[in-house]
Amino acid sequence: MNHVKNDIRVREMTLEDISQVILIENKSFRTPWKKRDFLYDLVKNSFSNYLVIEKGDSIVGYCGIWIVLESAQITNIAISPKERGQRLGEKLFKEVIELAKEKGASELTLEVRESNHVAQKLYEKFDLKVVGKREGYYQDDGEDALVMWVKL
Repeated sequence: MNHVKNDIRVREMTLEDISQVILIENKSFRTPWKKRDFLYDLVKNSFSNYLVIEKGDSIVGYCGIWIVLESAQITNIAISPKERGQRLGEKLFKEVIELAKEKGASELTLEVRESNHVAQKLYEKFDLKVVGKREGYYQDDGEDALVMWVKL
């Protein structure tokens, strides 16, 4: 019997993955990134790296990170709503941190909605701490963003 259906793996994102990633992006965020944003990061932005997490042959999540010298910045991370609660975000985030370290980053930062306690708890598992706040950061509703940071 073949159990490939539930195999979970993390790999680098390719251009062919964009359509699946856009579907997750649109279901996850009120102001989703557009296809051109992902295209730019994958093709033109030399600081940008993306990983996807697959379950069987479907992409169920992704994470973008910009690595400039020793600083790594998470740009976006999402797991498909119907796949949440299975620790896939944790597995993906762990791989992204490893990638950042491999590429020479010594610190990692990100912004997270003040109301997104699920994401904050995930980041805290990786020792990220709140180091600041960006008031009115989110354009859709003016919600504040917490800035979280960790030394890698």
